[in-house]
Amino acid sequence: MFNSLTQIGLPLALILIMTGVGMSLRPADFSRVFAAPKAFIAGALAQLLLLPLAAVAVIALFSLQAELAIGLFILALCPGGTTSNLYSYLSKADVGLSVSLTAVVGFITPFTIPLLAAWAINYYGGAESSLKLPLLQTWLTLMIVSVLPVIAGMVLRAKFTAFAKAAEPVISRFAIIVLLLLIVTIAVDLGDDLGRYIAKAGPAALTLNIVTMLLGYYAGKWLLKQERQARTICLEVGLQNGTLALLITTGILQSPAMSIAPSVYSLLMFGSASLFAVWARRNAVT
Repeated sequence: MFNSLTQIGLPLALILIMTGVGMSLRPADFSRVFAAPKAFIAGALAQLLLLPLAAVAVIALFSLQAELAIGLFILALCPGGTTSNLYSYLSKADVGLSVSLTAVVGFITPFTIPLLAAWAINYYGGAESSLKLPLLQTWLTLMIVSVLPVIAGMVLRAKFTAFAKAAEPVISRFAIIVLLLLIVTIAVDLGDDLGRYIAKAGPAALTLNIVTMLLGYYAGKWLLKQERQARTICLEVGLQNGTLALLITTGILQSPAMSIAPSVYSLLMFGSASLFAVWARRNAVT
């Protein structure tokens, strides 16, 4: 079942998720980047630079080794997704900025993830590690499961608007089911080692989630002086696409141990994001 989910179910779920992202996008979401470049640049740099640097610091703080460190770092390389868009709406943030960041950063990361993930494998895995990331295969996989479905989703929205709106919630439910099944099968595959890995990677994953949300929020407040945009950057930096990270760690690298941090993170981020949304709504901006 593990192989079936990682080789078939997970890519299919990601393709559907990213198609759903595309269905939520319009050409205006890209042109908005040029209308408000400062906010977009701040959010993009926070996601592409601040987040990986924070992951390096967290890995050092918790003394993570080998697969656990690599898994957490790969997670930090992944873009946000529809989850951050949803919580931006619930938190009364700048939803347009959130969607723009999701759209544009999602097109950038297929080029950055293979290179930086390969560095992490060499650095944290050590010279004796047998793990190798096939760069071309990884790039092609990311293009197939992320970029092309987004484009297809945008075309579907333009041609069949009513169908696109009706399909979005169905796609989200399917993706969540596949993610939960994958997490369960990873747990079964690890067996007796599961508890030890969670004890090591769980606190680090939670710390990365909380710290990056705080860094994103206060960096946004400092740079942009706007509460709504600060909230958006908080969520875009703090809520990563764990499903994409799991595709790399399980589908390409075939490492259940490497998948622990993304799995734990994928579960915990809903709790932290929900608490943030409750706080944000109680402190609504006008």
